[in-house]
Amino acid sequence: MITAELPGLTLRARGKVRDVFEVGDDLLLVATDRLSAFDCVFPNPIPGKGRVLNQLSAFWFARTSGLVPNHVIETDASRFPQPLQRFRETLEGRATLAMRLTMVPVECVARGFLAGSGTKEYREHGSICGVRLPAGLVEGDALPEPIFTPATKAESGHDENIPFDEVVRRVGGELAEGLRALTLAIYRDAAAYASGRGILVADTKFEFGHDREGRLRIGDEMLTPDSSRFWPKASYRPGSSPPSLDKQFVRDYVESLGWDKKPPAPVLPAEIVTGLAARYRQIFETLTGTSLGTPADAERDQPTKS
Repeated sequence: MITAELPGLTLRARGKVRDVFEVGDDLLLVATDRLSAFDCVFPNPIPGKGRVLNQLSAFWFARTSGLVPNHVIETDASRFPQPLQRFRETLEGRATLAMRLTMVPVECVARGFLAGSGTKEYREHGSICGVRLPAGLVEGDALPEPIFTPATKAESGHDENIPFDEVVRRVGGELAEGLRALTLAIYRDAAAYASGRGILVADTKFEFGHDREGRLRIGDEMLTPDSSRFWPKASYRPGSSPPSLDKQFVRDYVESLGWDKKPPAPVLPAEIVTGLAARYRQIFETLTGTSLGTPADAERDQPTKS
């Protein structure tokens, strides 16, 4: 699915990956198979990607509900409100009925390893988002302890890392402290669980918002291969970025093309599409211990030649 077409429903927003519809006072979040990297949407859909994002998020929302309340109302399309039942086949496995939240204007990032933009910032400053780190770390090294490295939520262009003091300035000290504590608590819990299944969570980002009663909840997506960096423990070696089970696979490929990272994004060859789809399924099945979809789903989602 490239876009969700739901005639009769009000489309509130069409993001890089999700289409959001209004359902009374609530929202219907539909995870499509669109792929975004370097702030560009690629022309190829990634078969089954939307179901991975939606169902893996649902898994984590349920698993961490004792740590932090979330925005989920329902993920089973058979229990969606009656007006949505005519779209049940389209929505099954890839949609969440969610509370409407007023989102906090900060990306809450937790890092347990030196990777990605954090590596560059560390090499230049010896710190990430103002958090001083020991000298001599190399790419892929585990950090002495997980750190909170917030970022701006850019409407367009790249998010930018910001120091904790800037979070305090934007949202107030009490909320900033709460966001940091929740982010690190969730990360530690998820990282310990994933490690037991042979996966290292190098870093991940969360989004929080307030419900109508003013209660802080986690929303959007949670610990997916779109929002996280997942490394297989078996191939992990400090000093380099290990093979990933997330969209870093595509980032690495398009970097090799010399693409200027400006629209339009290049068409991906079939082997890259198939490879990324396989990685997304693998991380889902490894973390949840369940299979994704049905034989019919798999057949429908086979990639087309490019």
